[in-house]
Amino acid sequence: MTDNPAAAPPVHTPEPATPDRVDPKPSEPDRLPGIEAAAVPPGVRVASEWSWRLLLIAAALFVLSIAVRAVSEIVVPVAIAVLLTALLRPVATWLQRRMKPGAAAGLTLLGTIVLVSALFTLVGSQFSSGFSDLTAQVATGLERIRDWVRTTFNITDAQFDEYFNTIRDRVSESGNLGATATSVGLTATHFLAGLFIALFSLFFFLYEGPRIWSWIVRLFPSATRPRVNSSGFIAWHQLSAFVRATMIVAFVDAVGISVGAAILKVPFAFAIGILVFLLAFIPILGALLSGAVAVLLALVAHGPGVALIMLAVVIGVQQLESHVLQPFLLGKAVSVHPLAVILAIATGSIIAGIVGALVAVPFAAVLNAVGKHIFSDETPAELDREMAEHADEGGAPANA
Repeated sequence: MTDNPAAAPPVHTPEPATPDRVDPKPSEPDRLPGIEAAAVPPGVRVASEWSWRLLLIAAALFVLSIAVRAVSEIVVPVAIAVLLTALLRPVATWLQRRMKPGAAAGLTLLGTIVLVSALFTLVGSQFSSGFSDLTAQVATGLERIRDWVRTTFNITDAQFDEYFNTIRDRVSESGNLGATATSVGLTATHFLAGLFIALFSLFFFLYEGPRIWSWIVRLFPSATRPRVNSSGFIAWHQLSAFVRATMIVAFVDAVGISVGAAILKVPFAFAIGILVFLLAFIPILGALLSGAVAVLLALVAHGPGVALIMLAVVIGVQQLESHVLQPFLLGKAVSVHPLAVILAIATGSIIAGIVGALVAVPFAAVLNAVGKHIFSDETPAELDREMAEHADEGGAPANA
């Protein structure tokens, strides 16, 4: 041994790896030739995942529509009761400040029945008193229309009779009206049962609406109850705003068109106003049908000249509605795109006929608002402040 450090054997230290050093390629057995070419592209993978989810949603909606059709005799009256509750809730709330809730709900329901019965009684009396005169006017009007068509389009009597007989045969071949009404459940028994369910539901919605909603909220898990309750508040606020604004618009339309019909001496001017008011709750289609009835009565009673004036009155009132009343009353509270309105009405008509078209647009407005609320990032404090701001409007269905 030696104490000289220089005599110690040298120690070999490995060289540090440099960034430029590249690992060798894997051996051939570790590689899977063609696996990269056989891999599913990301776009196709995402499309397939979306596809089966959309198919599942479509299947669920299809099953739901079948279930709704199966119990339509219950769903339709309840849906009408909900719409009436949104309309009459301010009246019941005002009465509850002066009497017990049960008495307020009963008085609101009774007043609604009396008002609707009085309106239909007035319409029936007008029809009964003017039906004989209308019959004579129809005969004279048809002769005027026939002469106008024959002279305008150079159609002979034989051709006119042939066209008329063809139209009559097509109408007769379209099916029996009674059988069609029976097939969709429009019998007297079903109507009375639906009316009873609607009135019964309306009373309890006015009387114990918050308690019913609280019970529904408690069916959900505890963690989701605040969001469910806030979604119900948003839905109720949207529905109330839509129904009240639509009622005001319908009243203005009815007054404008009925006054125009009375000035032009169109028969059943008051009945035309009631029809316009009722059909105004069906967007687009309601205005078209009520306007067509008014113009047709003017055509039959007074000829093409007065019918054209009546058409101008109808178009003027509807333009006032679409460009002034609806933007002013609704604003951004109920924002539904016109394409969504058309698609919603078509879907509702396919599922539930006229009633489906009636509830389609408010349902679309509610679905749009609730969807925005669910996917928003509102904090609980912001949500409580929003609910407090609209508490006086009857927007919150419950305080769960």
